Amino acid sequence: MKKTLKYILALNLACMLVPYTVEAQQTSFSKPPKWAGEVTWYQIFVERFYNGDPSNDPRPENIAIPPMDVAAPQGWSITPWTWNWFAQEEWAKIPGRSFGDMVQYRRYGGDLQGVLDKLDYLQELGITALFLNPVNDAPSLHKYDARYYHHVDVNFGPDPEGDNKIIASENPDDPATWKWTAADKLFLKLVSEAHRRNMKIIMDYSWNHTGTTFWSWLDILKNQQSSAYKDWYAIKSFDDPATAQNEFDYDGWLNVKFLPEIKKVDVTTERKNGLPYEGNISGDVKAHVFEVTRRWLAPDGNTSNGVDGFRLDVADQVGLGFWREYRKFVRAIQPEAYLVGEIWWEQWPDRLMNPVPYTGGDVFDAVMFYQVYRPARYFFAKTDFEIDARAFKDSLEIQWKRLAKDNLYAMMNVATSHDTPRLLTDFYNTNKYKVSTYPDNPAYKTNKPDEETYKRLRLYLVHTFTSIGAPHIWNGEEMGMWGADDPHSRKPLMWKELTFQPETKDNYRNVLNEYDEVAFNQQHFDFYKKLIAIRKANPVLISGNLEFIKAEGKLLGYRRVAGQDEIVVLFNAGLEKGFFELPKGKNYRYVSGGNGKAKNTITVNALESVILKRN
Repeated sequence: MKKTLKYILALNLACMLVPYTVEAQQTSFSKPPKWAGEVTWYQIFVERFYNGDPSNDPRPENIAIPPMDVAAPQGWSITPWTWNWFAQEEWAKIPGRSFGDMVQYRRYGGDLQGVLDKLDYLQELGITALFLNPVNDAPSLHKYDARYYHHVDVNFGPDPEGDNKIIASENPDDPATWKWTAADKLFLKLVSEAHRRNMKIIMDYSWNHTGTTFWSWLDILKNQQSSAYKDWYAIKSFDDPATAQNEFDYDGWLNVKFLPEIKKVDVTTERKNGLPYEGNISGDVKAHVFEVTRRWLAPDGNTSNGVDGFRLDVADQVGLGFWREYRKFVRAIQPEAYLVGEIWWEQWPDRLMNPVPYTGGDVFDAVMFYQVYRPARYFFAKTDFEIDARAFKDSLEIQWKRLAKDNLYAMMNVATSHDTPRLLTDFYNTNKYKVSTYPDNPAYKTNKPDEETYKRLRLYLVHTFTSIGAPHIWNGEEMGMWGADDPHSRKPLMWKELTFQPETKDNYRNVLNEYDEVAFNQQHFDFYKKLIAIRKANPVLISGNLEFIKAEGKLLGYRRVAGQDEIVVLFNAGLEKGFFELPKGKNYRYVSGGNGKAKNTITVNALESVILKRN
């Protein structure tokens, strides 16, 4: 009790005083930072991004998959980066174990040096903000099963063995004993290099659960109800040493036992998956979370050397009371920090969450705005759930009109991520969004998409780079990568300088011995680069109002307007020529989709788009 009270007093003081080096505050507490609406996001899954330092590649003792007692198979080794994704390694050929079982053991050696090595590539593409999937120390490939929140994964840095020794010398419950590992220092170098290139960078954390190797959880396993951390987790019952069986039981996130859930307290409203609720997390855990947050926002007390915000995983699982306190704590340290929540499914697979309770100025600045991608897919792609332009327009306006303008323009417009099929594969298949993907649906196509799919996807890309909110790219989309839902969306990136093995066509059940060539798609990259450049060159696409000028059948047109600046965007998602009338009395020239001065009547060919700028 004394410990909790001490932490609460310390946290209150931290919110009152700001002993940090910060730039002059330009953003009010309730508003998103101005930069959030201006950037183009690039999401990086470090383990599959690029192997910049083979000397730190994971070893069998440093990896695991759930449950925690399942170690790496005999003979395990790093999978070659250019390996045929659907081929089983020799160590993975275990009777009774499927590809899906064994793929979770794979490691390719991606690391922070790999991200540093490719910053010039990202700068050339036009990226201005990086969102890194978890880099906290953890045994899995995805890192949501934290071993330590306050350290970067040892295999992402240059000295895993040395880092483990440093970590072992600390008291993880006492921030005064925390040290900087080689991996931590390399991450801070990445932050510095990103800032030098005028890129923002945010980290990904889950404050809802840890892994089963987390330091406080291990203490509970050892000491049970005598553990000083017994109130950190949602424990149902402890083991009774007087009985033969083990009665220890606890809640895991969505009943996943290898992700033990942090205990929720002060819950005053119904707690239901996919809906906001009033509640908090246990005081001592909260104190630890706040100290970790402080560590990365202001290393050595200087926010210019720290990250620019956080993406918060499964945010609906944590009560609003905690999130309100978290915003106050973060903004007291860094007034220009950006907080974006994963607010996704209210009821899978039909109802997406309402972002409003999370974007009222007291919780997050934005959410991962999957809500505007789903209707876009149903309009631009060829699916069994096709909608016309009017329905698409109505769907967008429903989402936009319930949000404050500042938050709307700061939204992270996510279409794909580590949790979804890749864009090309999502557009290639006709299923309902996020339903009946591979391997659940035998008809689901996992091979390289056809040319029509590329055309339809490019329509969507024009839309996302000319619409309201900040565009987001899941790493590798710009390279032309394809792949079904997790784990297939997490293939190692197909860098231009690498020669990949051909990929078994249409998944590992293929019996025709057919293959797809896997290679960097320069045309696709150039298209992304062009759209990013168009958005940067036309600030009206960042801050201008959006007005629809046509929504009929498969023809959609809108304009972005700010004063005398105007961009008109026209889409033909149909299979026949379409015709658009431009506003009279104005002159426009082509930015994309044509050359020179535009006429009053514009013809747009099937599955094509046009971008015009007012002279």
